[in-house]
Amino acid sequence: MESVADLVAAEDVLLFVNAAVAATGQDEFHTGKARQEWSVDFLHEYMLVNYRDLYAAALALGINDRNKARIVLRLLATGADATPAQRRTEGRLIRRVLRELPVNRVYRLFTALAKAKVNNRRTRAVMREWLTSRPDLGFEAVKYRGAFKRAALHAHLDLDGLPGDAGAELASFLFAPMATGRYRAPLFETWRRAHFDRSAVFELPYTVAEGFAAARGIPRQVFLEQIAPNLTRNERLRLQRSGGAAVALDAAALGRMPLTRLAAYVLAIPPEEREERREELTGALRASARRAAGDRAGTWGKVTAVLDDSYSSSGSNEKRRRPLVVALGAHFLLDALAGEYRPLWLSGNEDALLAAPRGVTALGDRILDALETAPDTLVVVSDGWDNAPVGLAAEVLRVWTTRLDPERRTAIVHLNPVFDADGIGVRRLAPSVPTAGVRDAEDLPELVAFARFDDGRVGIEELRAAVDARVERWLEEEPWAA
Repeated sequence: MESVADLVAAEDVLLFVNAAVAATGQDEFHTGKARQEWSVDFLHEYMLVNYRDLYAAALALGINDRNKARIVLRLLATGADATPAQRRTEGRLIRRVLRELPVNRVYRLFTALAKAKVNNRRTRAVMREWLTSRPDLGFEAVKYRGAFKRAALHAHLDLDGLPGDAGAELASFLFAPMATGRYRAPLFETWRRAHFDRSAVFELPYTVAEGFAAARGIPRQVFLEQIAPNLTRNERLRLQRSGGAAVALDAAALGRMPLTRLAAYVLAIPPEEREERREELTGALRASARRAAGDRAGTWGKVTAVLDDSYSSSGSNEKRRRPLVVALGAHFLLDALAGEYRPLWLSGNEDALLAAPRGVTALGDRILDALETAPDTLVVVSDGWDNAPVGLAAEVLRVWTTRLDPERRTAIVHLNPVFDADGIGVRRLAPSVPTAGVRDAEDLPELVAFARFDDGRVGIEELRAAVDARVERWLEEEPWAA
């Protein structure tokens, strides 16, 4: 039997993982970013000091990119406190996660390491290895010029020793870009010409060209029409509402988008336009959900979802509609995963495509409705602020799990997309119901599986075994991880 200390340790780890999934350092509907920063910093420091190996292992547990970067920074800054075995494992995890993080996030991390004066040998080696492994150094030197320059200096990178034309000219491009004359590397030369040749602007990466276009007074629509061939898929998606026909994505391209990003795009469209484009948008959401479900499609049996579209799902100015975005993505993914699926929106809405934040958070009544359908799995996607009446959901779930279904024939999981700074975690519905933080709807299957540890009955050793197994699988996914 697990000791109380073991159970508390497991709860500590799960609290951190859930927070690191949901907390983004942005304002939420109920709490501001300042309180969130304090709470998250506390959790990072607490985990680093008390559970260093599990803190590092969190890199493999689906936490968000912001918290992955914070973990890497803290591990590199405190390497002297780790044992040799811990440093070896941390090195593998750090190298793996740097390959996975978005490039701009890695450069921000390197800038933060430089500002924090984290300049030990391991840090420099990690930075040099990542930089020299990049497939197109010239492109990144142009797109992230300031951050690239700081990283190269901090890592003591031998720029002259790098291969190719870009490598041979990197030092002059970074430190004396206009004093060199013509460049052999085509992108460097295009960047140089863009200072006096308008046509060269449209041959640059979008984020670089945008600054040149503004400086040269090129009209926005003209710029977008001519830069369109250079846009990445994500840049096209961000520009859908402002870019017009020049950057439009067809239905097939929308269906290839990540599910949560696509859901955010759909909810940003006015309801009238969503109605007009119903077939296109619904088809794209279903295609993206099927791709996220993969070989798990149709394997979940009978599933009922309680989906929070109350007023608080409108989020904040920084995270507009984010809770509703996650709920919409979860709706389509659960439809793909289930053999039989029943969605129950809090507002009573029966048209997912026209979902909108409205009304109070009456979770208790909706959970009762869901349990009456006798599902194999009940998934609740909500910020957990049950207020109509307060506490009804907790009482319904207490009675259900202790008296009506003590054998847990119905698996109940609460997924919460909102970090509660005051509670230093994600808000729970009931002690007996597992709760997991969620950032992206496509992570739902893994989160539901991991949430089984959050029922107050699993101790630290069982949790360690599960985490260790996940870490090894994650590291083996790429041959270079070893």
